[in-house]
Amino acid sequence: MAIPIFLEMLVFKHILVPTDGSKLSQDTVLRAIAFARDTDARITFMFAKPDYSAAMNRQRSMTRAITPQAFAALADEEAREILAFCDAAAASAGIVFESMSIACEQPYEAIISCANEAQCDLIFMASHGRRGLSAMLLGSETHRVLTHSKIPVLVCR
Repeated sequence: MAIPIFLEMLVFKHILVPTDGSKLSQDTVLRAIAFARDTDARITFMFAKPDYSAAMNRQRSMTRAITPQAFAALADEEAREILAFCDAAAASAGIVFESMSIACEQPYEAIISCANEAQCDLIFMASHGRRGLSAMLLGSETHRVLTHSKIPVLVCR
């Protein structure tokens, strides 16, 4: 992947790559790894696990049938599966990395908090590119990160 000229002037040494496990997100993970290899940066992968109470407020019928402990176990398993892809790809590329999952109500807040706490200097994330009514109803975690982050954000579509 060729680095755009304006990015060559910037030096990024620690990149946060949030992932949700989707195909678009996996493609973005691979792009971030190539970018990190080209810029000699390290990566922190993160998955924002759904919080039980937030999920219960959104999907009452589903969460009534599951205990908080069982919900947490399912969320942990999902995080392990999603982050295993990231870890394997980064390891095979020889990139220095770490992975983490954080239970949260608002993924964008977890992404920004994680980037700040890990002292990342770039957030590299996917955007599903929703427009119109879909974007209004579903919202966009990427848009929220762009709006609230003080750390530069590189968005892939």
